[in-house]
Amino acid sequence: MLRFRALLLRATVAGIAVFTVAAVPHPLNPVLVAPAAAQAGPDSVADLAEELLESVVNISTTQKVDAPEGAPRRPRPQLPEGSPFQEFFDEFFGENGPGGGGEGPRGGGRGEVNSLGSGFVVDAEEGIVITNNHVIADADEITVNFNDGRSLDAEIVGRDPKTDIAVLKVDPKKFPLKAVPFGDSDKARIGDWVMAIGNPFGLGGSVTVGIISAQNRNINSGPYDRFIQTDAAINRGNSGGPLFNMDGEVIGINTAIISPSGGSIGIGFSIPSELATGVIAQLREFGETRRGYLGVRIQPVTDDIAESLDMTETKGVLISGVIDGGPVADGTLKAGDIIIEFDGKTVNEPRELSSAVAESPVGKSVDVLILRDGKEQTVKVTLGRLEDGEEQMAANESGEGGGDAAPAEVEVLGMTLSIITDDLRSQYEIAEDLKGVVITKVAEGSLAAGRGLNPGDVVTEVAQDAVNTPEEMTKKIDELKTAGRKNALLMVAAPGGELRFVTIRLD
Repeated sequence: MLRFRALLLRATVAGIAVFTVAAVPHPLNPVLVAPAAAQAGPDSVADLAEELLESVVNISTTQKVDAPEGAPRRPRPQLPEGSPFQEFFDEFFGENGPGGGGEGPRGGGRGEVNSLGSGFVVDAEEGIVITNNHVIADADEITVNFNDGRSLDAEIVGRDPKTDIAVLKVDPKKFPLKAVPFGDSDKARIGDWVMAIGNPFGLGGSVTVGIISAQNRNINSGPYDRFIQTDAAINRGNSGGPLFNMDGEVIGINTAIISPSGGSIGIGFSIPSELATGVIAQLREFGETRRGYLGVRIQPVTDDIAESLDMTETKGVLISGVIDGGPVADGTLKAGDIIIEFDGKTVNEPRELSSAVAESPVGKSVDVLILRDGKEQTVKVTLGRLEDGEEQMAANESGEGGGDAAPAEVEVLGMTLSIITDDLRSQYEIAEDLKGVVITKVAEGSLAAGRGLNPGDVVTEVAQDAVNTPEEMTKKIDELKTAGRKNALLMVAAPGGELRFVTIRLD
C-alpha cells in the first residue's frame, strides 16, 4: 500500500509540474498550446460483462501421478493465523495433495496434480467448450465450472498442440448453457478496446479491459504464430479464456503472457479467431486437424541469395529441398525455386507460406507463382495432408561402407573438398542416395566458416548446377567469378540429409 501511495504521489506531483510549466508564459513564446486530450474509453462495460460472464467457464483438471519412492515431502510454509490462503495450503500440502508426499513420511504412492484454466461455450445445444490444449494436456479428469457455481464433467473432442487449442464437450441436457459467438479478428485494429474474462490464479470469473496493442505477433511458440497482443490484464489461470471485442464477440483465445514475475505486466497474447475457427471446425468434425501439405523445405530469401540469383529485389520464399513421396516430388516444384505467391496470396517469409498452406483444404488444387531460372511461371499443385506427410520429412538413415583409398582433396573458399567415398559416407553419416562434394575441413576465420559450413556438409549444387567432384565445383566457382558474380549460391546437405541454401562471397 505504501508503494502504491508513493506512485500516486509522484504522478500527482508530475501532473502539477506539467500544469505549472504550461501556466507560466515564456518570453519568446507567451502562448503555449496544451496537448490534445486523449479520447476517453467506454464509460462502463458493466452491461457487456454481465451478459458474457455466464458463457465463460473455469476449467479444473486432475492428473494422477506416482510419487517416487523415498522422495522427501515438501516443506509446509508457515502462514499467519487466519490467512486466507490457509485452506489452499491445507489441501495442497495434505497427505493426498501433490505437496504432501503420499504414503509414508518420505513419499511414494499415488497422488494428484491439479491445475486451473479458463474456457468459453461456443455451442449451447451441443455443449461445446473451447480452451487451450496446455490447460487440459495429460489430464485424467476435466471439470467445467460455470459462473453460477454449477459444474459439469467434460470429455475431449479434439486438441491441436500446434495452435494450443482444445475442444471439450459437456452434457447440455443437465442445465441450459449460453454460448458466445466468434467475431472477425481481421477487422480488429490496433487501439480497439477489448475485454478479457477468465479465472486468474483460480479466483473465479474476473473481467479486465484493455486495448489491442499489436497484431500478428510471433513469439516462437509454434509454427503458426500470429497472436493478438493486448494490455488487458491476463494472468495464470486466464489461459483458454476469451478476448472479446466491444460487440461481445470472441476475437481471441488468451494463451500466453510475457512476465518476469508470473503476473501481468500488460503484455498478453491471444490466438486470433481467424486462425482458431478453422482449427475448431476440424477438431469438431474429425477429432483432429487436417492441414494442407506442400512437401518442401523452405528458407527465407536473403539479400545475398537474391544477389546470387541475379534478382532485382528480395522477395518470396526459397525452396531448399523437396520431400520424397510428397505432393511435388514429381518435379512440379524443385529446390532452388522461389515461391512468390501461393493460391493468390503474396508470401515474403516462410511463416506466411506455412500458414497459407496449412489453412488450405487437403486435396485442393492451387496455383503457385514461382521464380525459376530467372523467369516467373505458375504451376498447379494438389495439396497433401500434413499429418500424413510428417513421417516423410524424417531425415534419411545413414549408410555404411567399406574401405577406400584416401581421395584427392581440393581447397577452395576456405573449404577442403573431397568426393564422397564409402569411408567418408560412413564417417559423416551421409545418406546413401545423396550425391555431391563433401567438406572435410573448414579453415578457421574463412568465408566458409563465417557461413556456418562444417566438415561433413555436402555441397550438392553451385548456382543451381549439380556438382559431384571437387573439380566440377572449382570450375563452376571460376565461371561465376569470370561472369562478375559476387556470390555463389550453394545447396548444402547437413549430416542426416537436411538441405539448405548458403551464399558465400567470391571476393
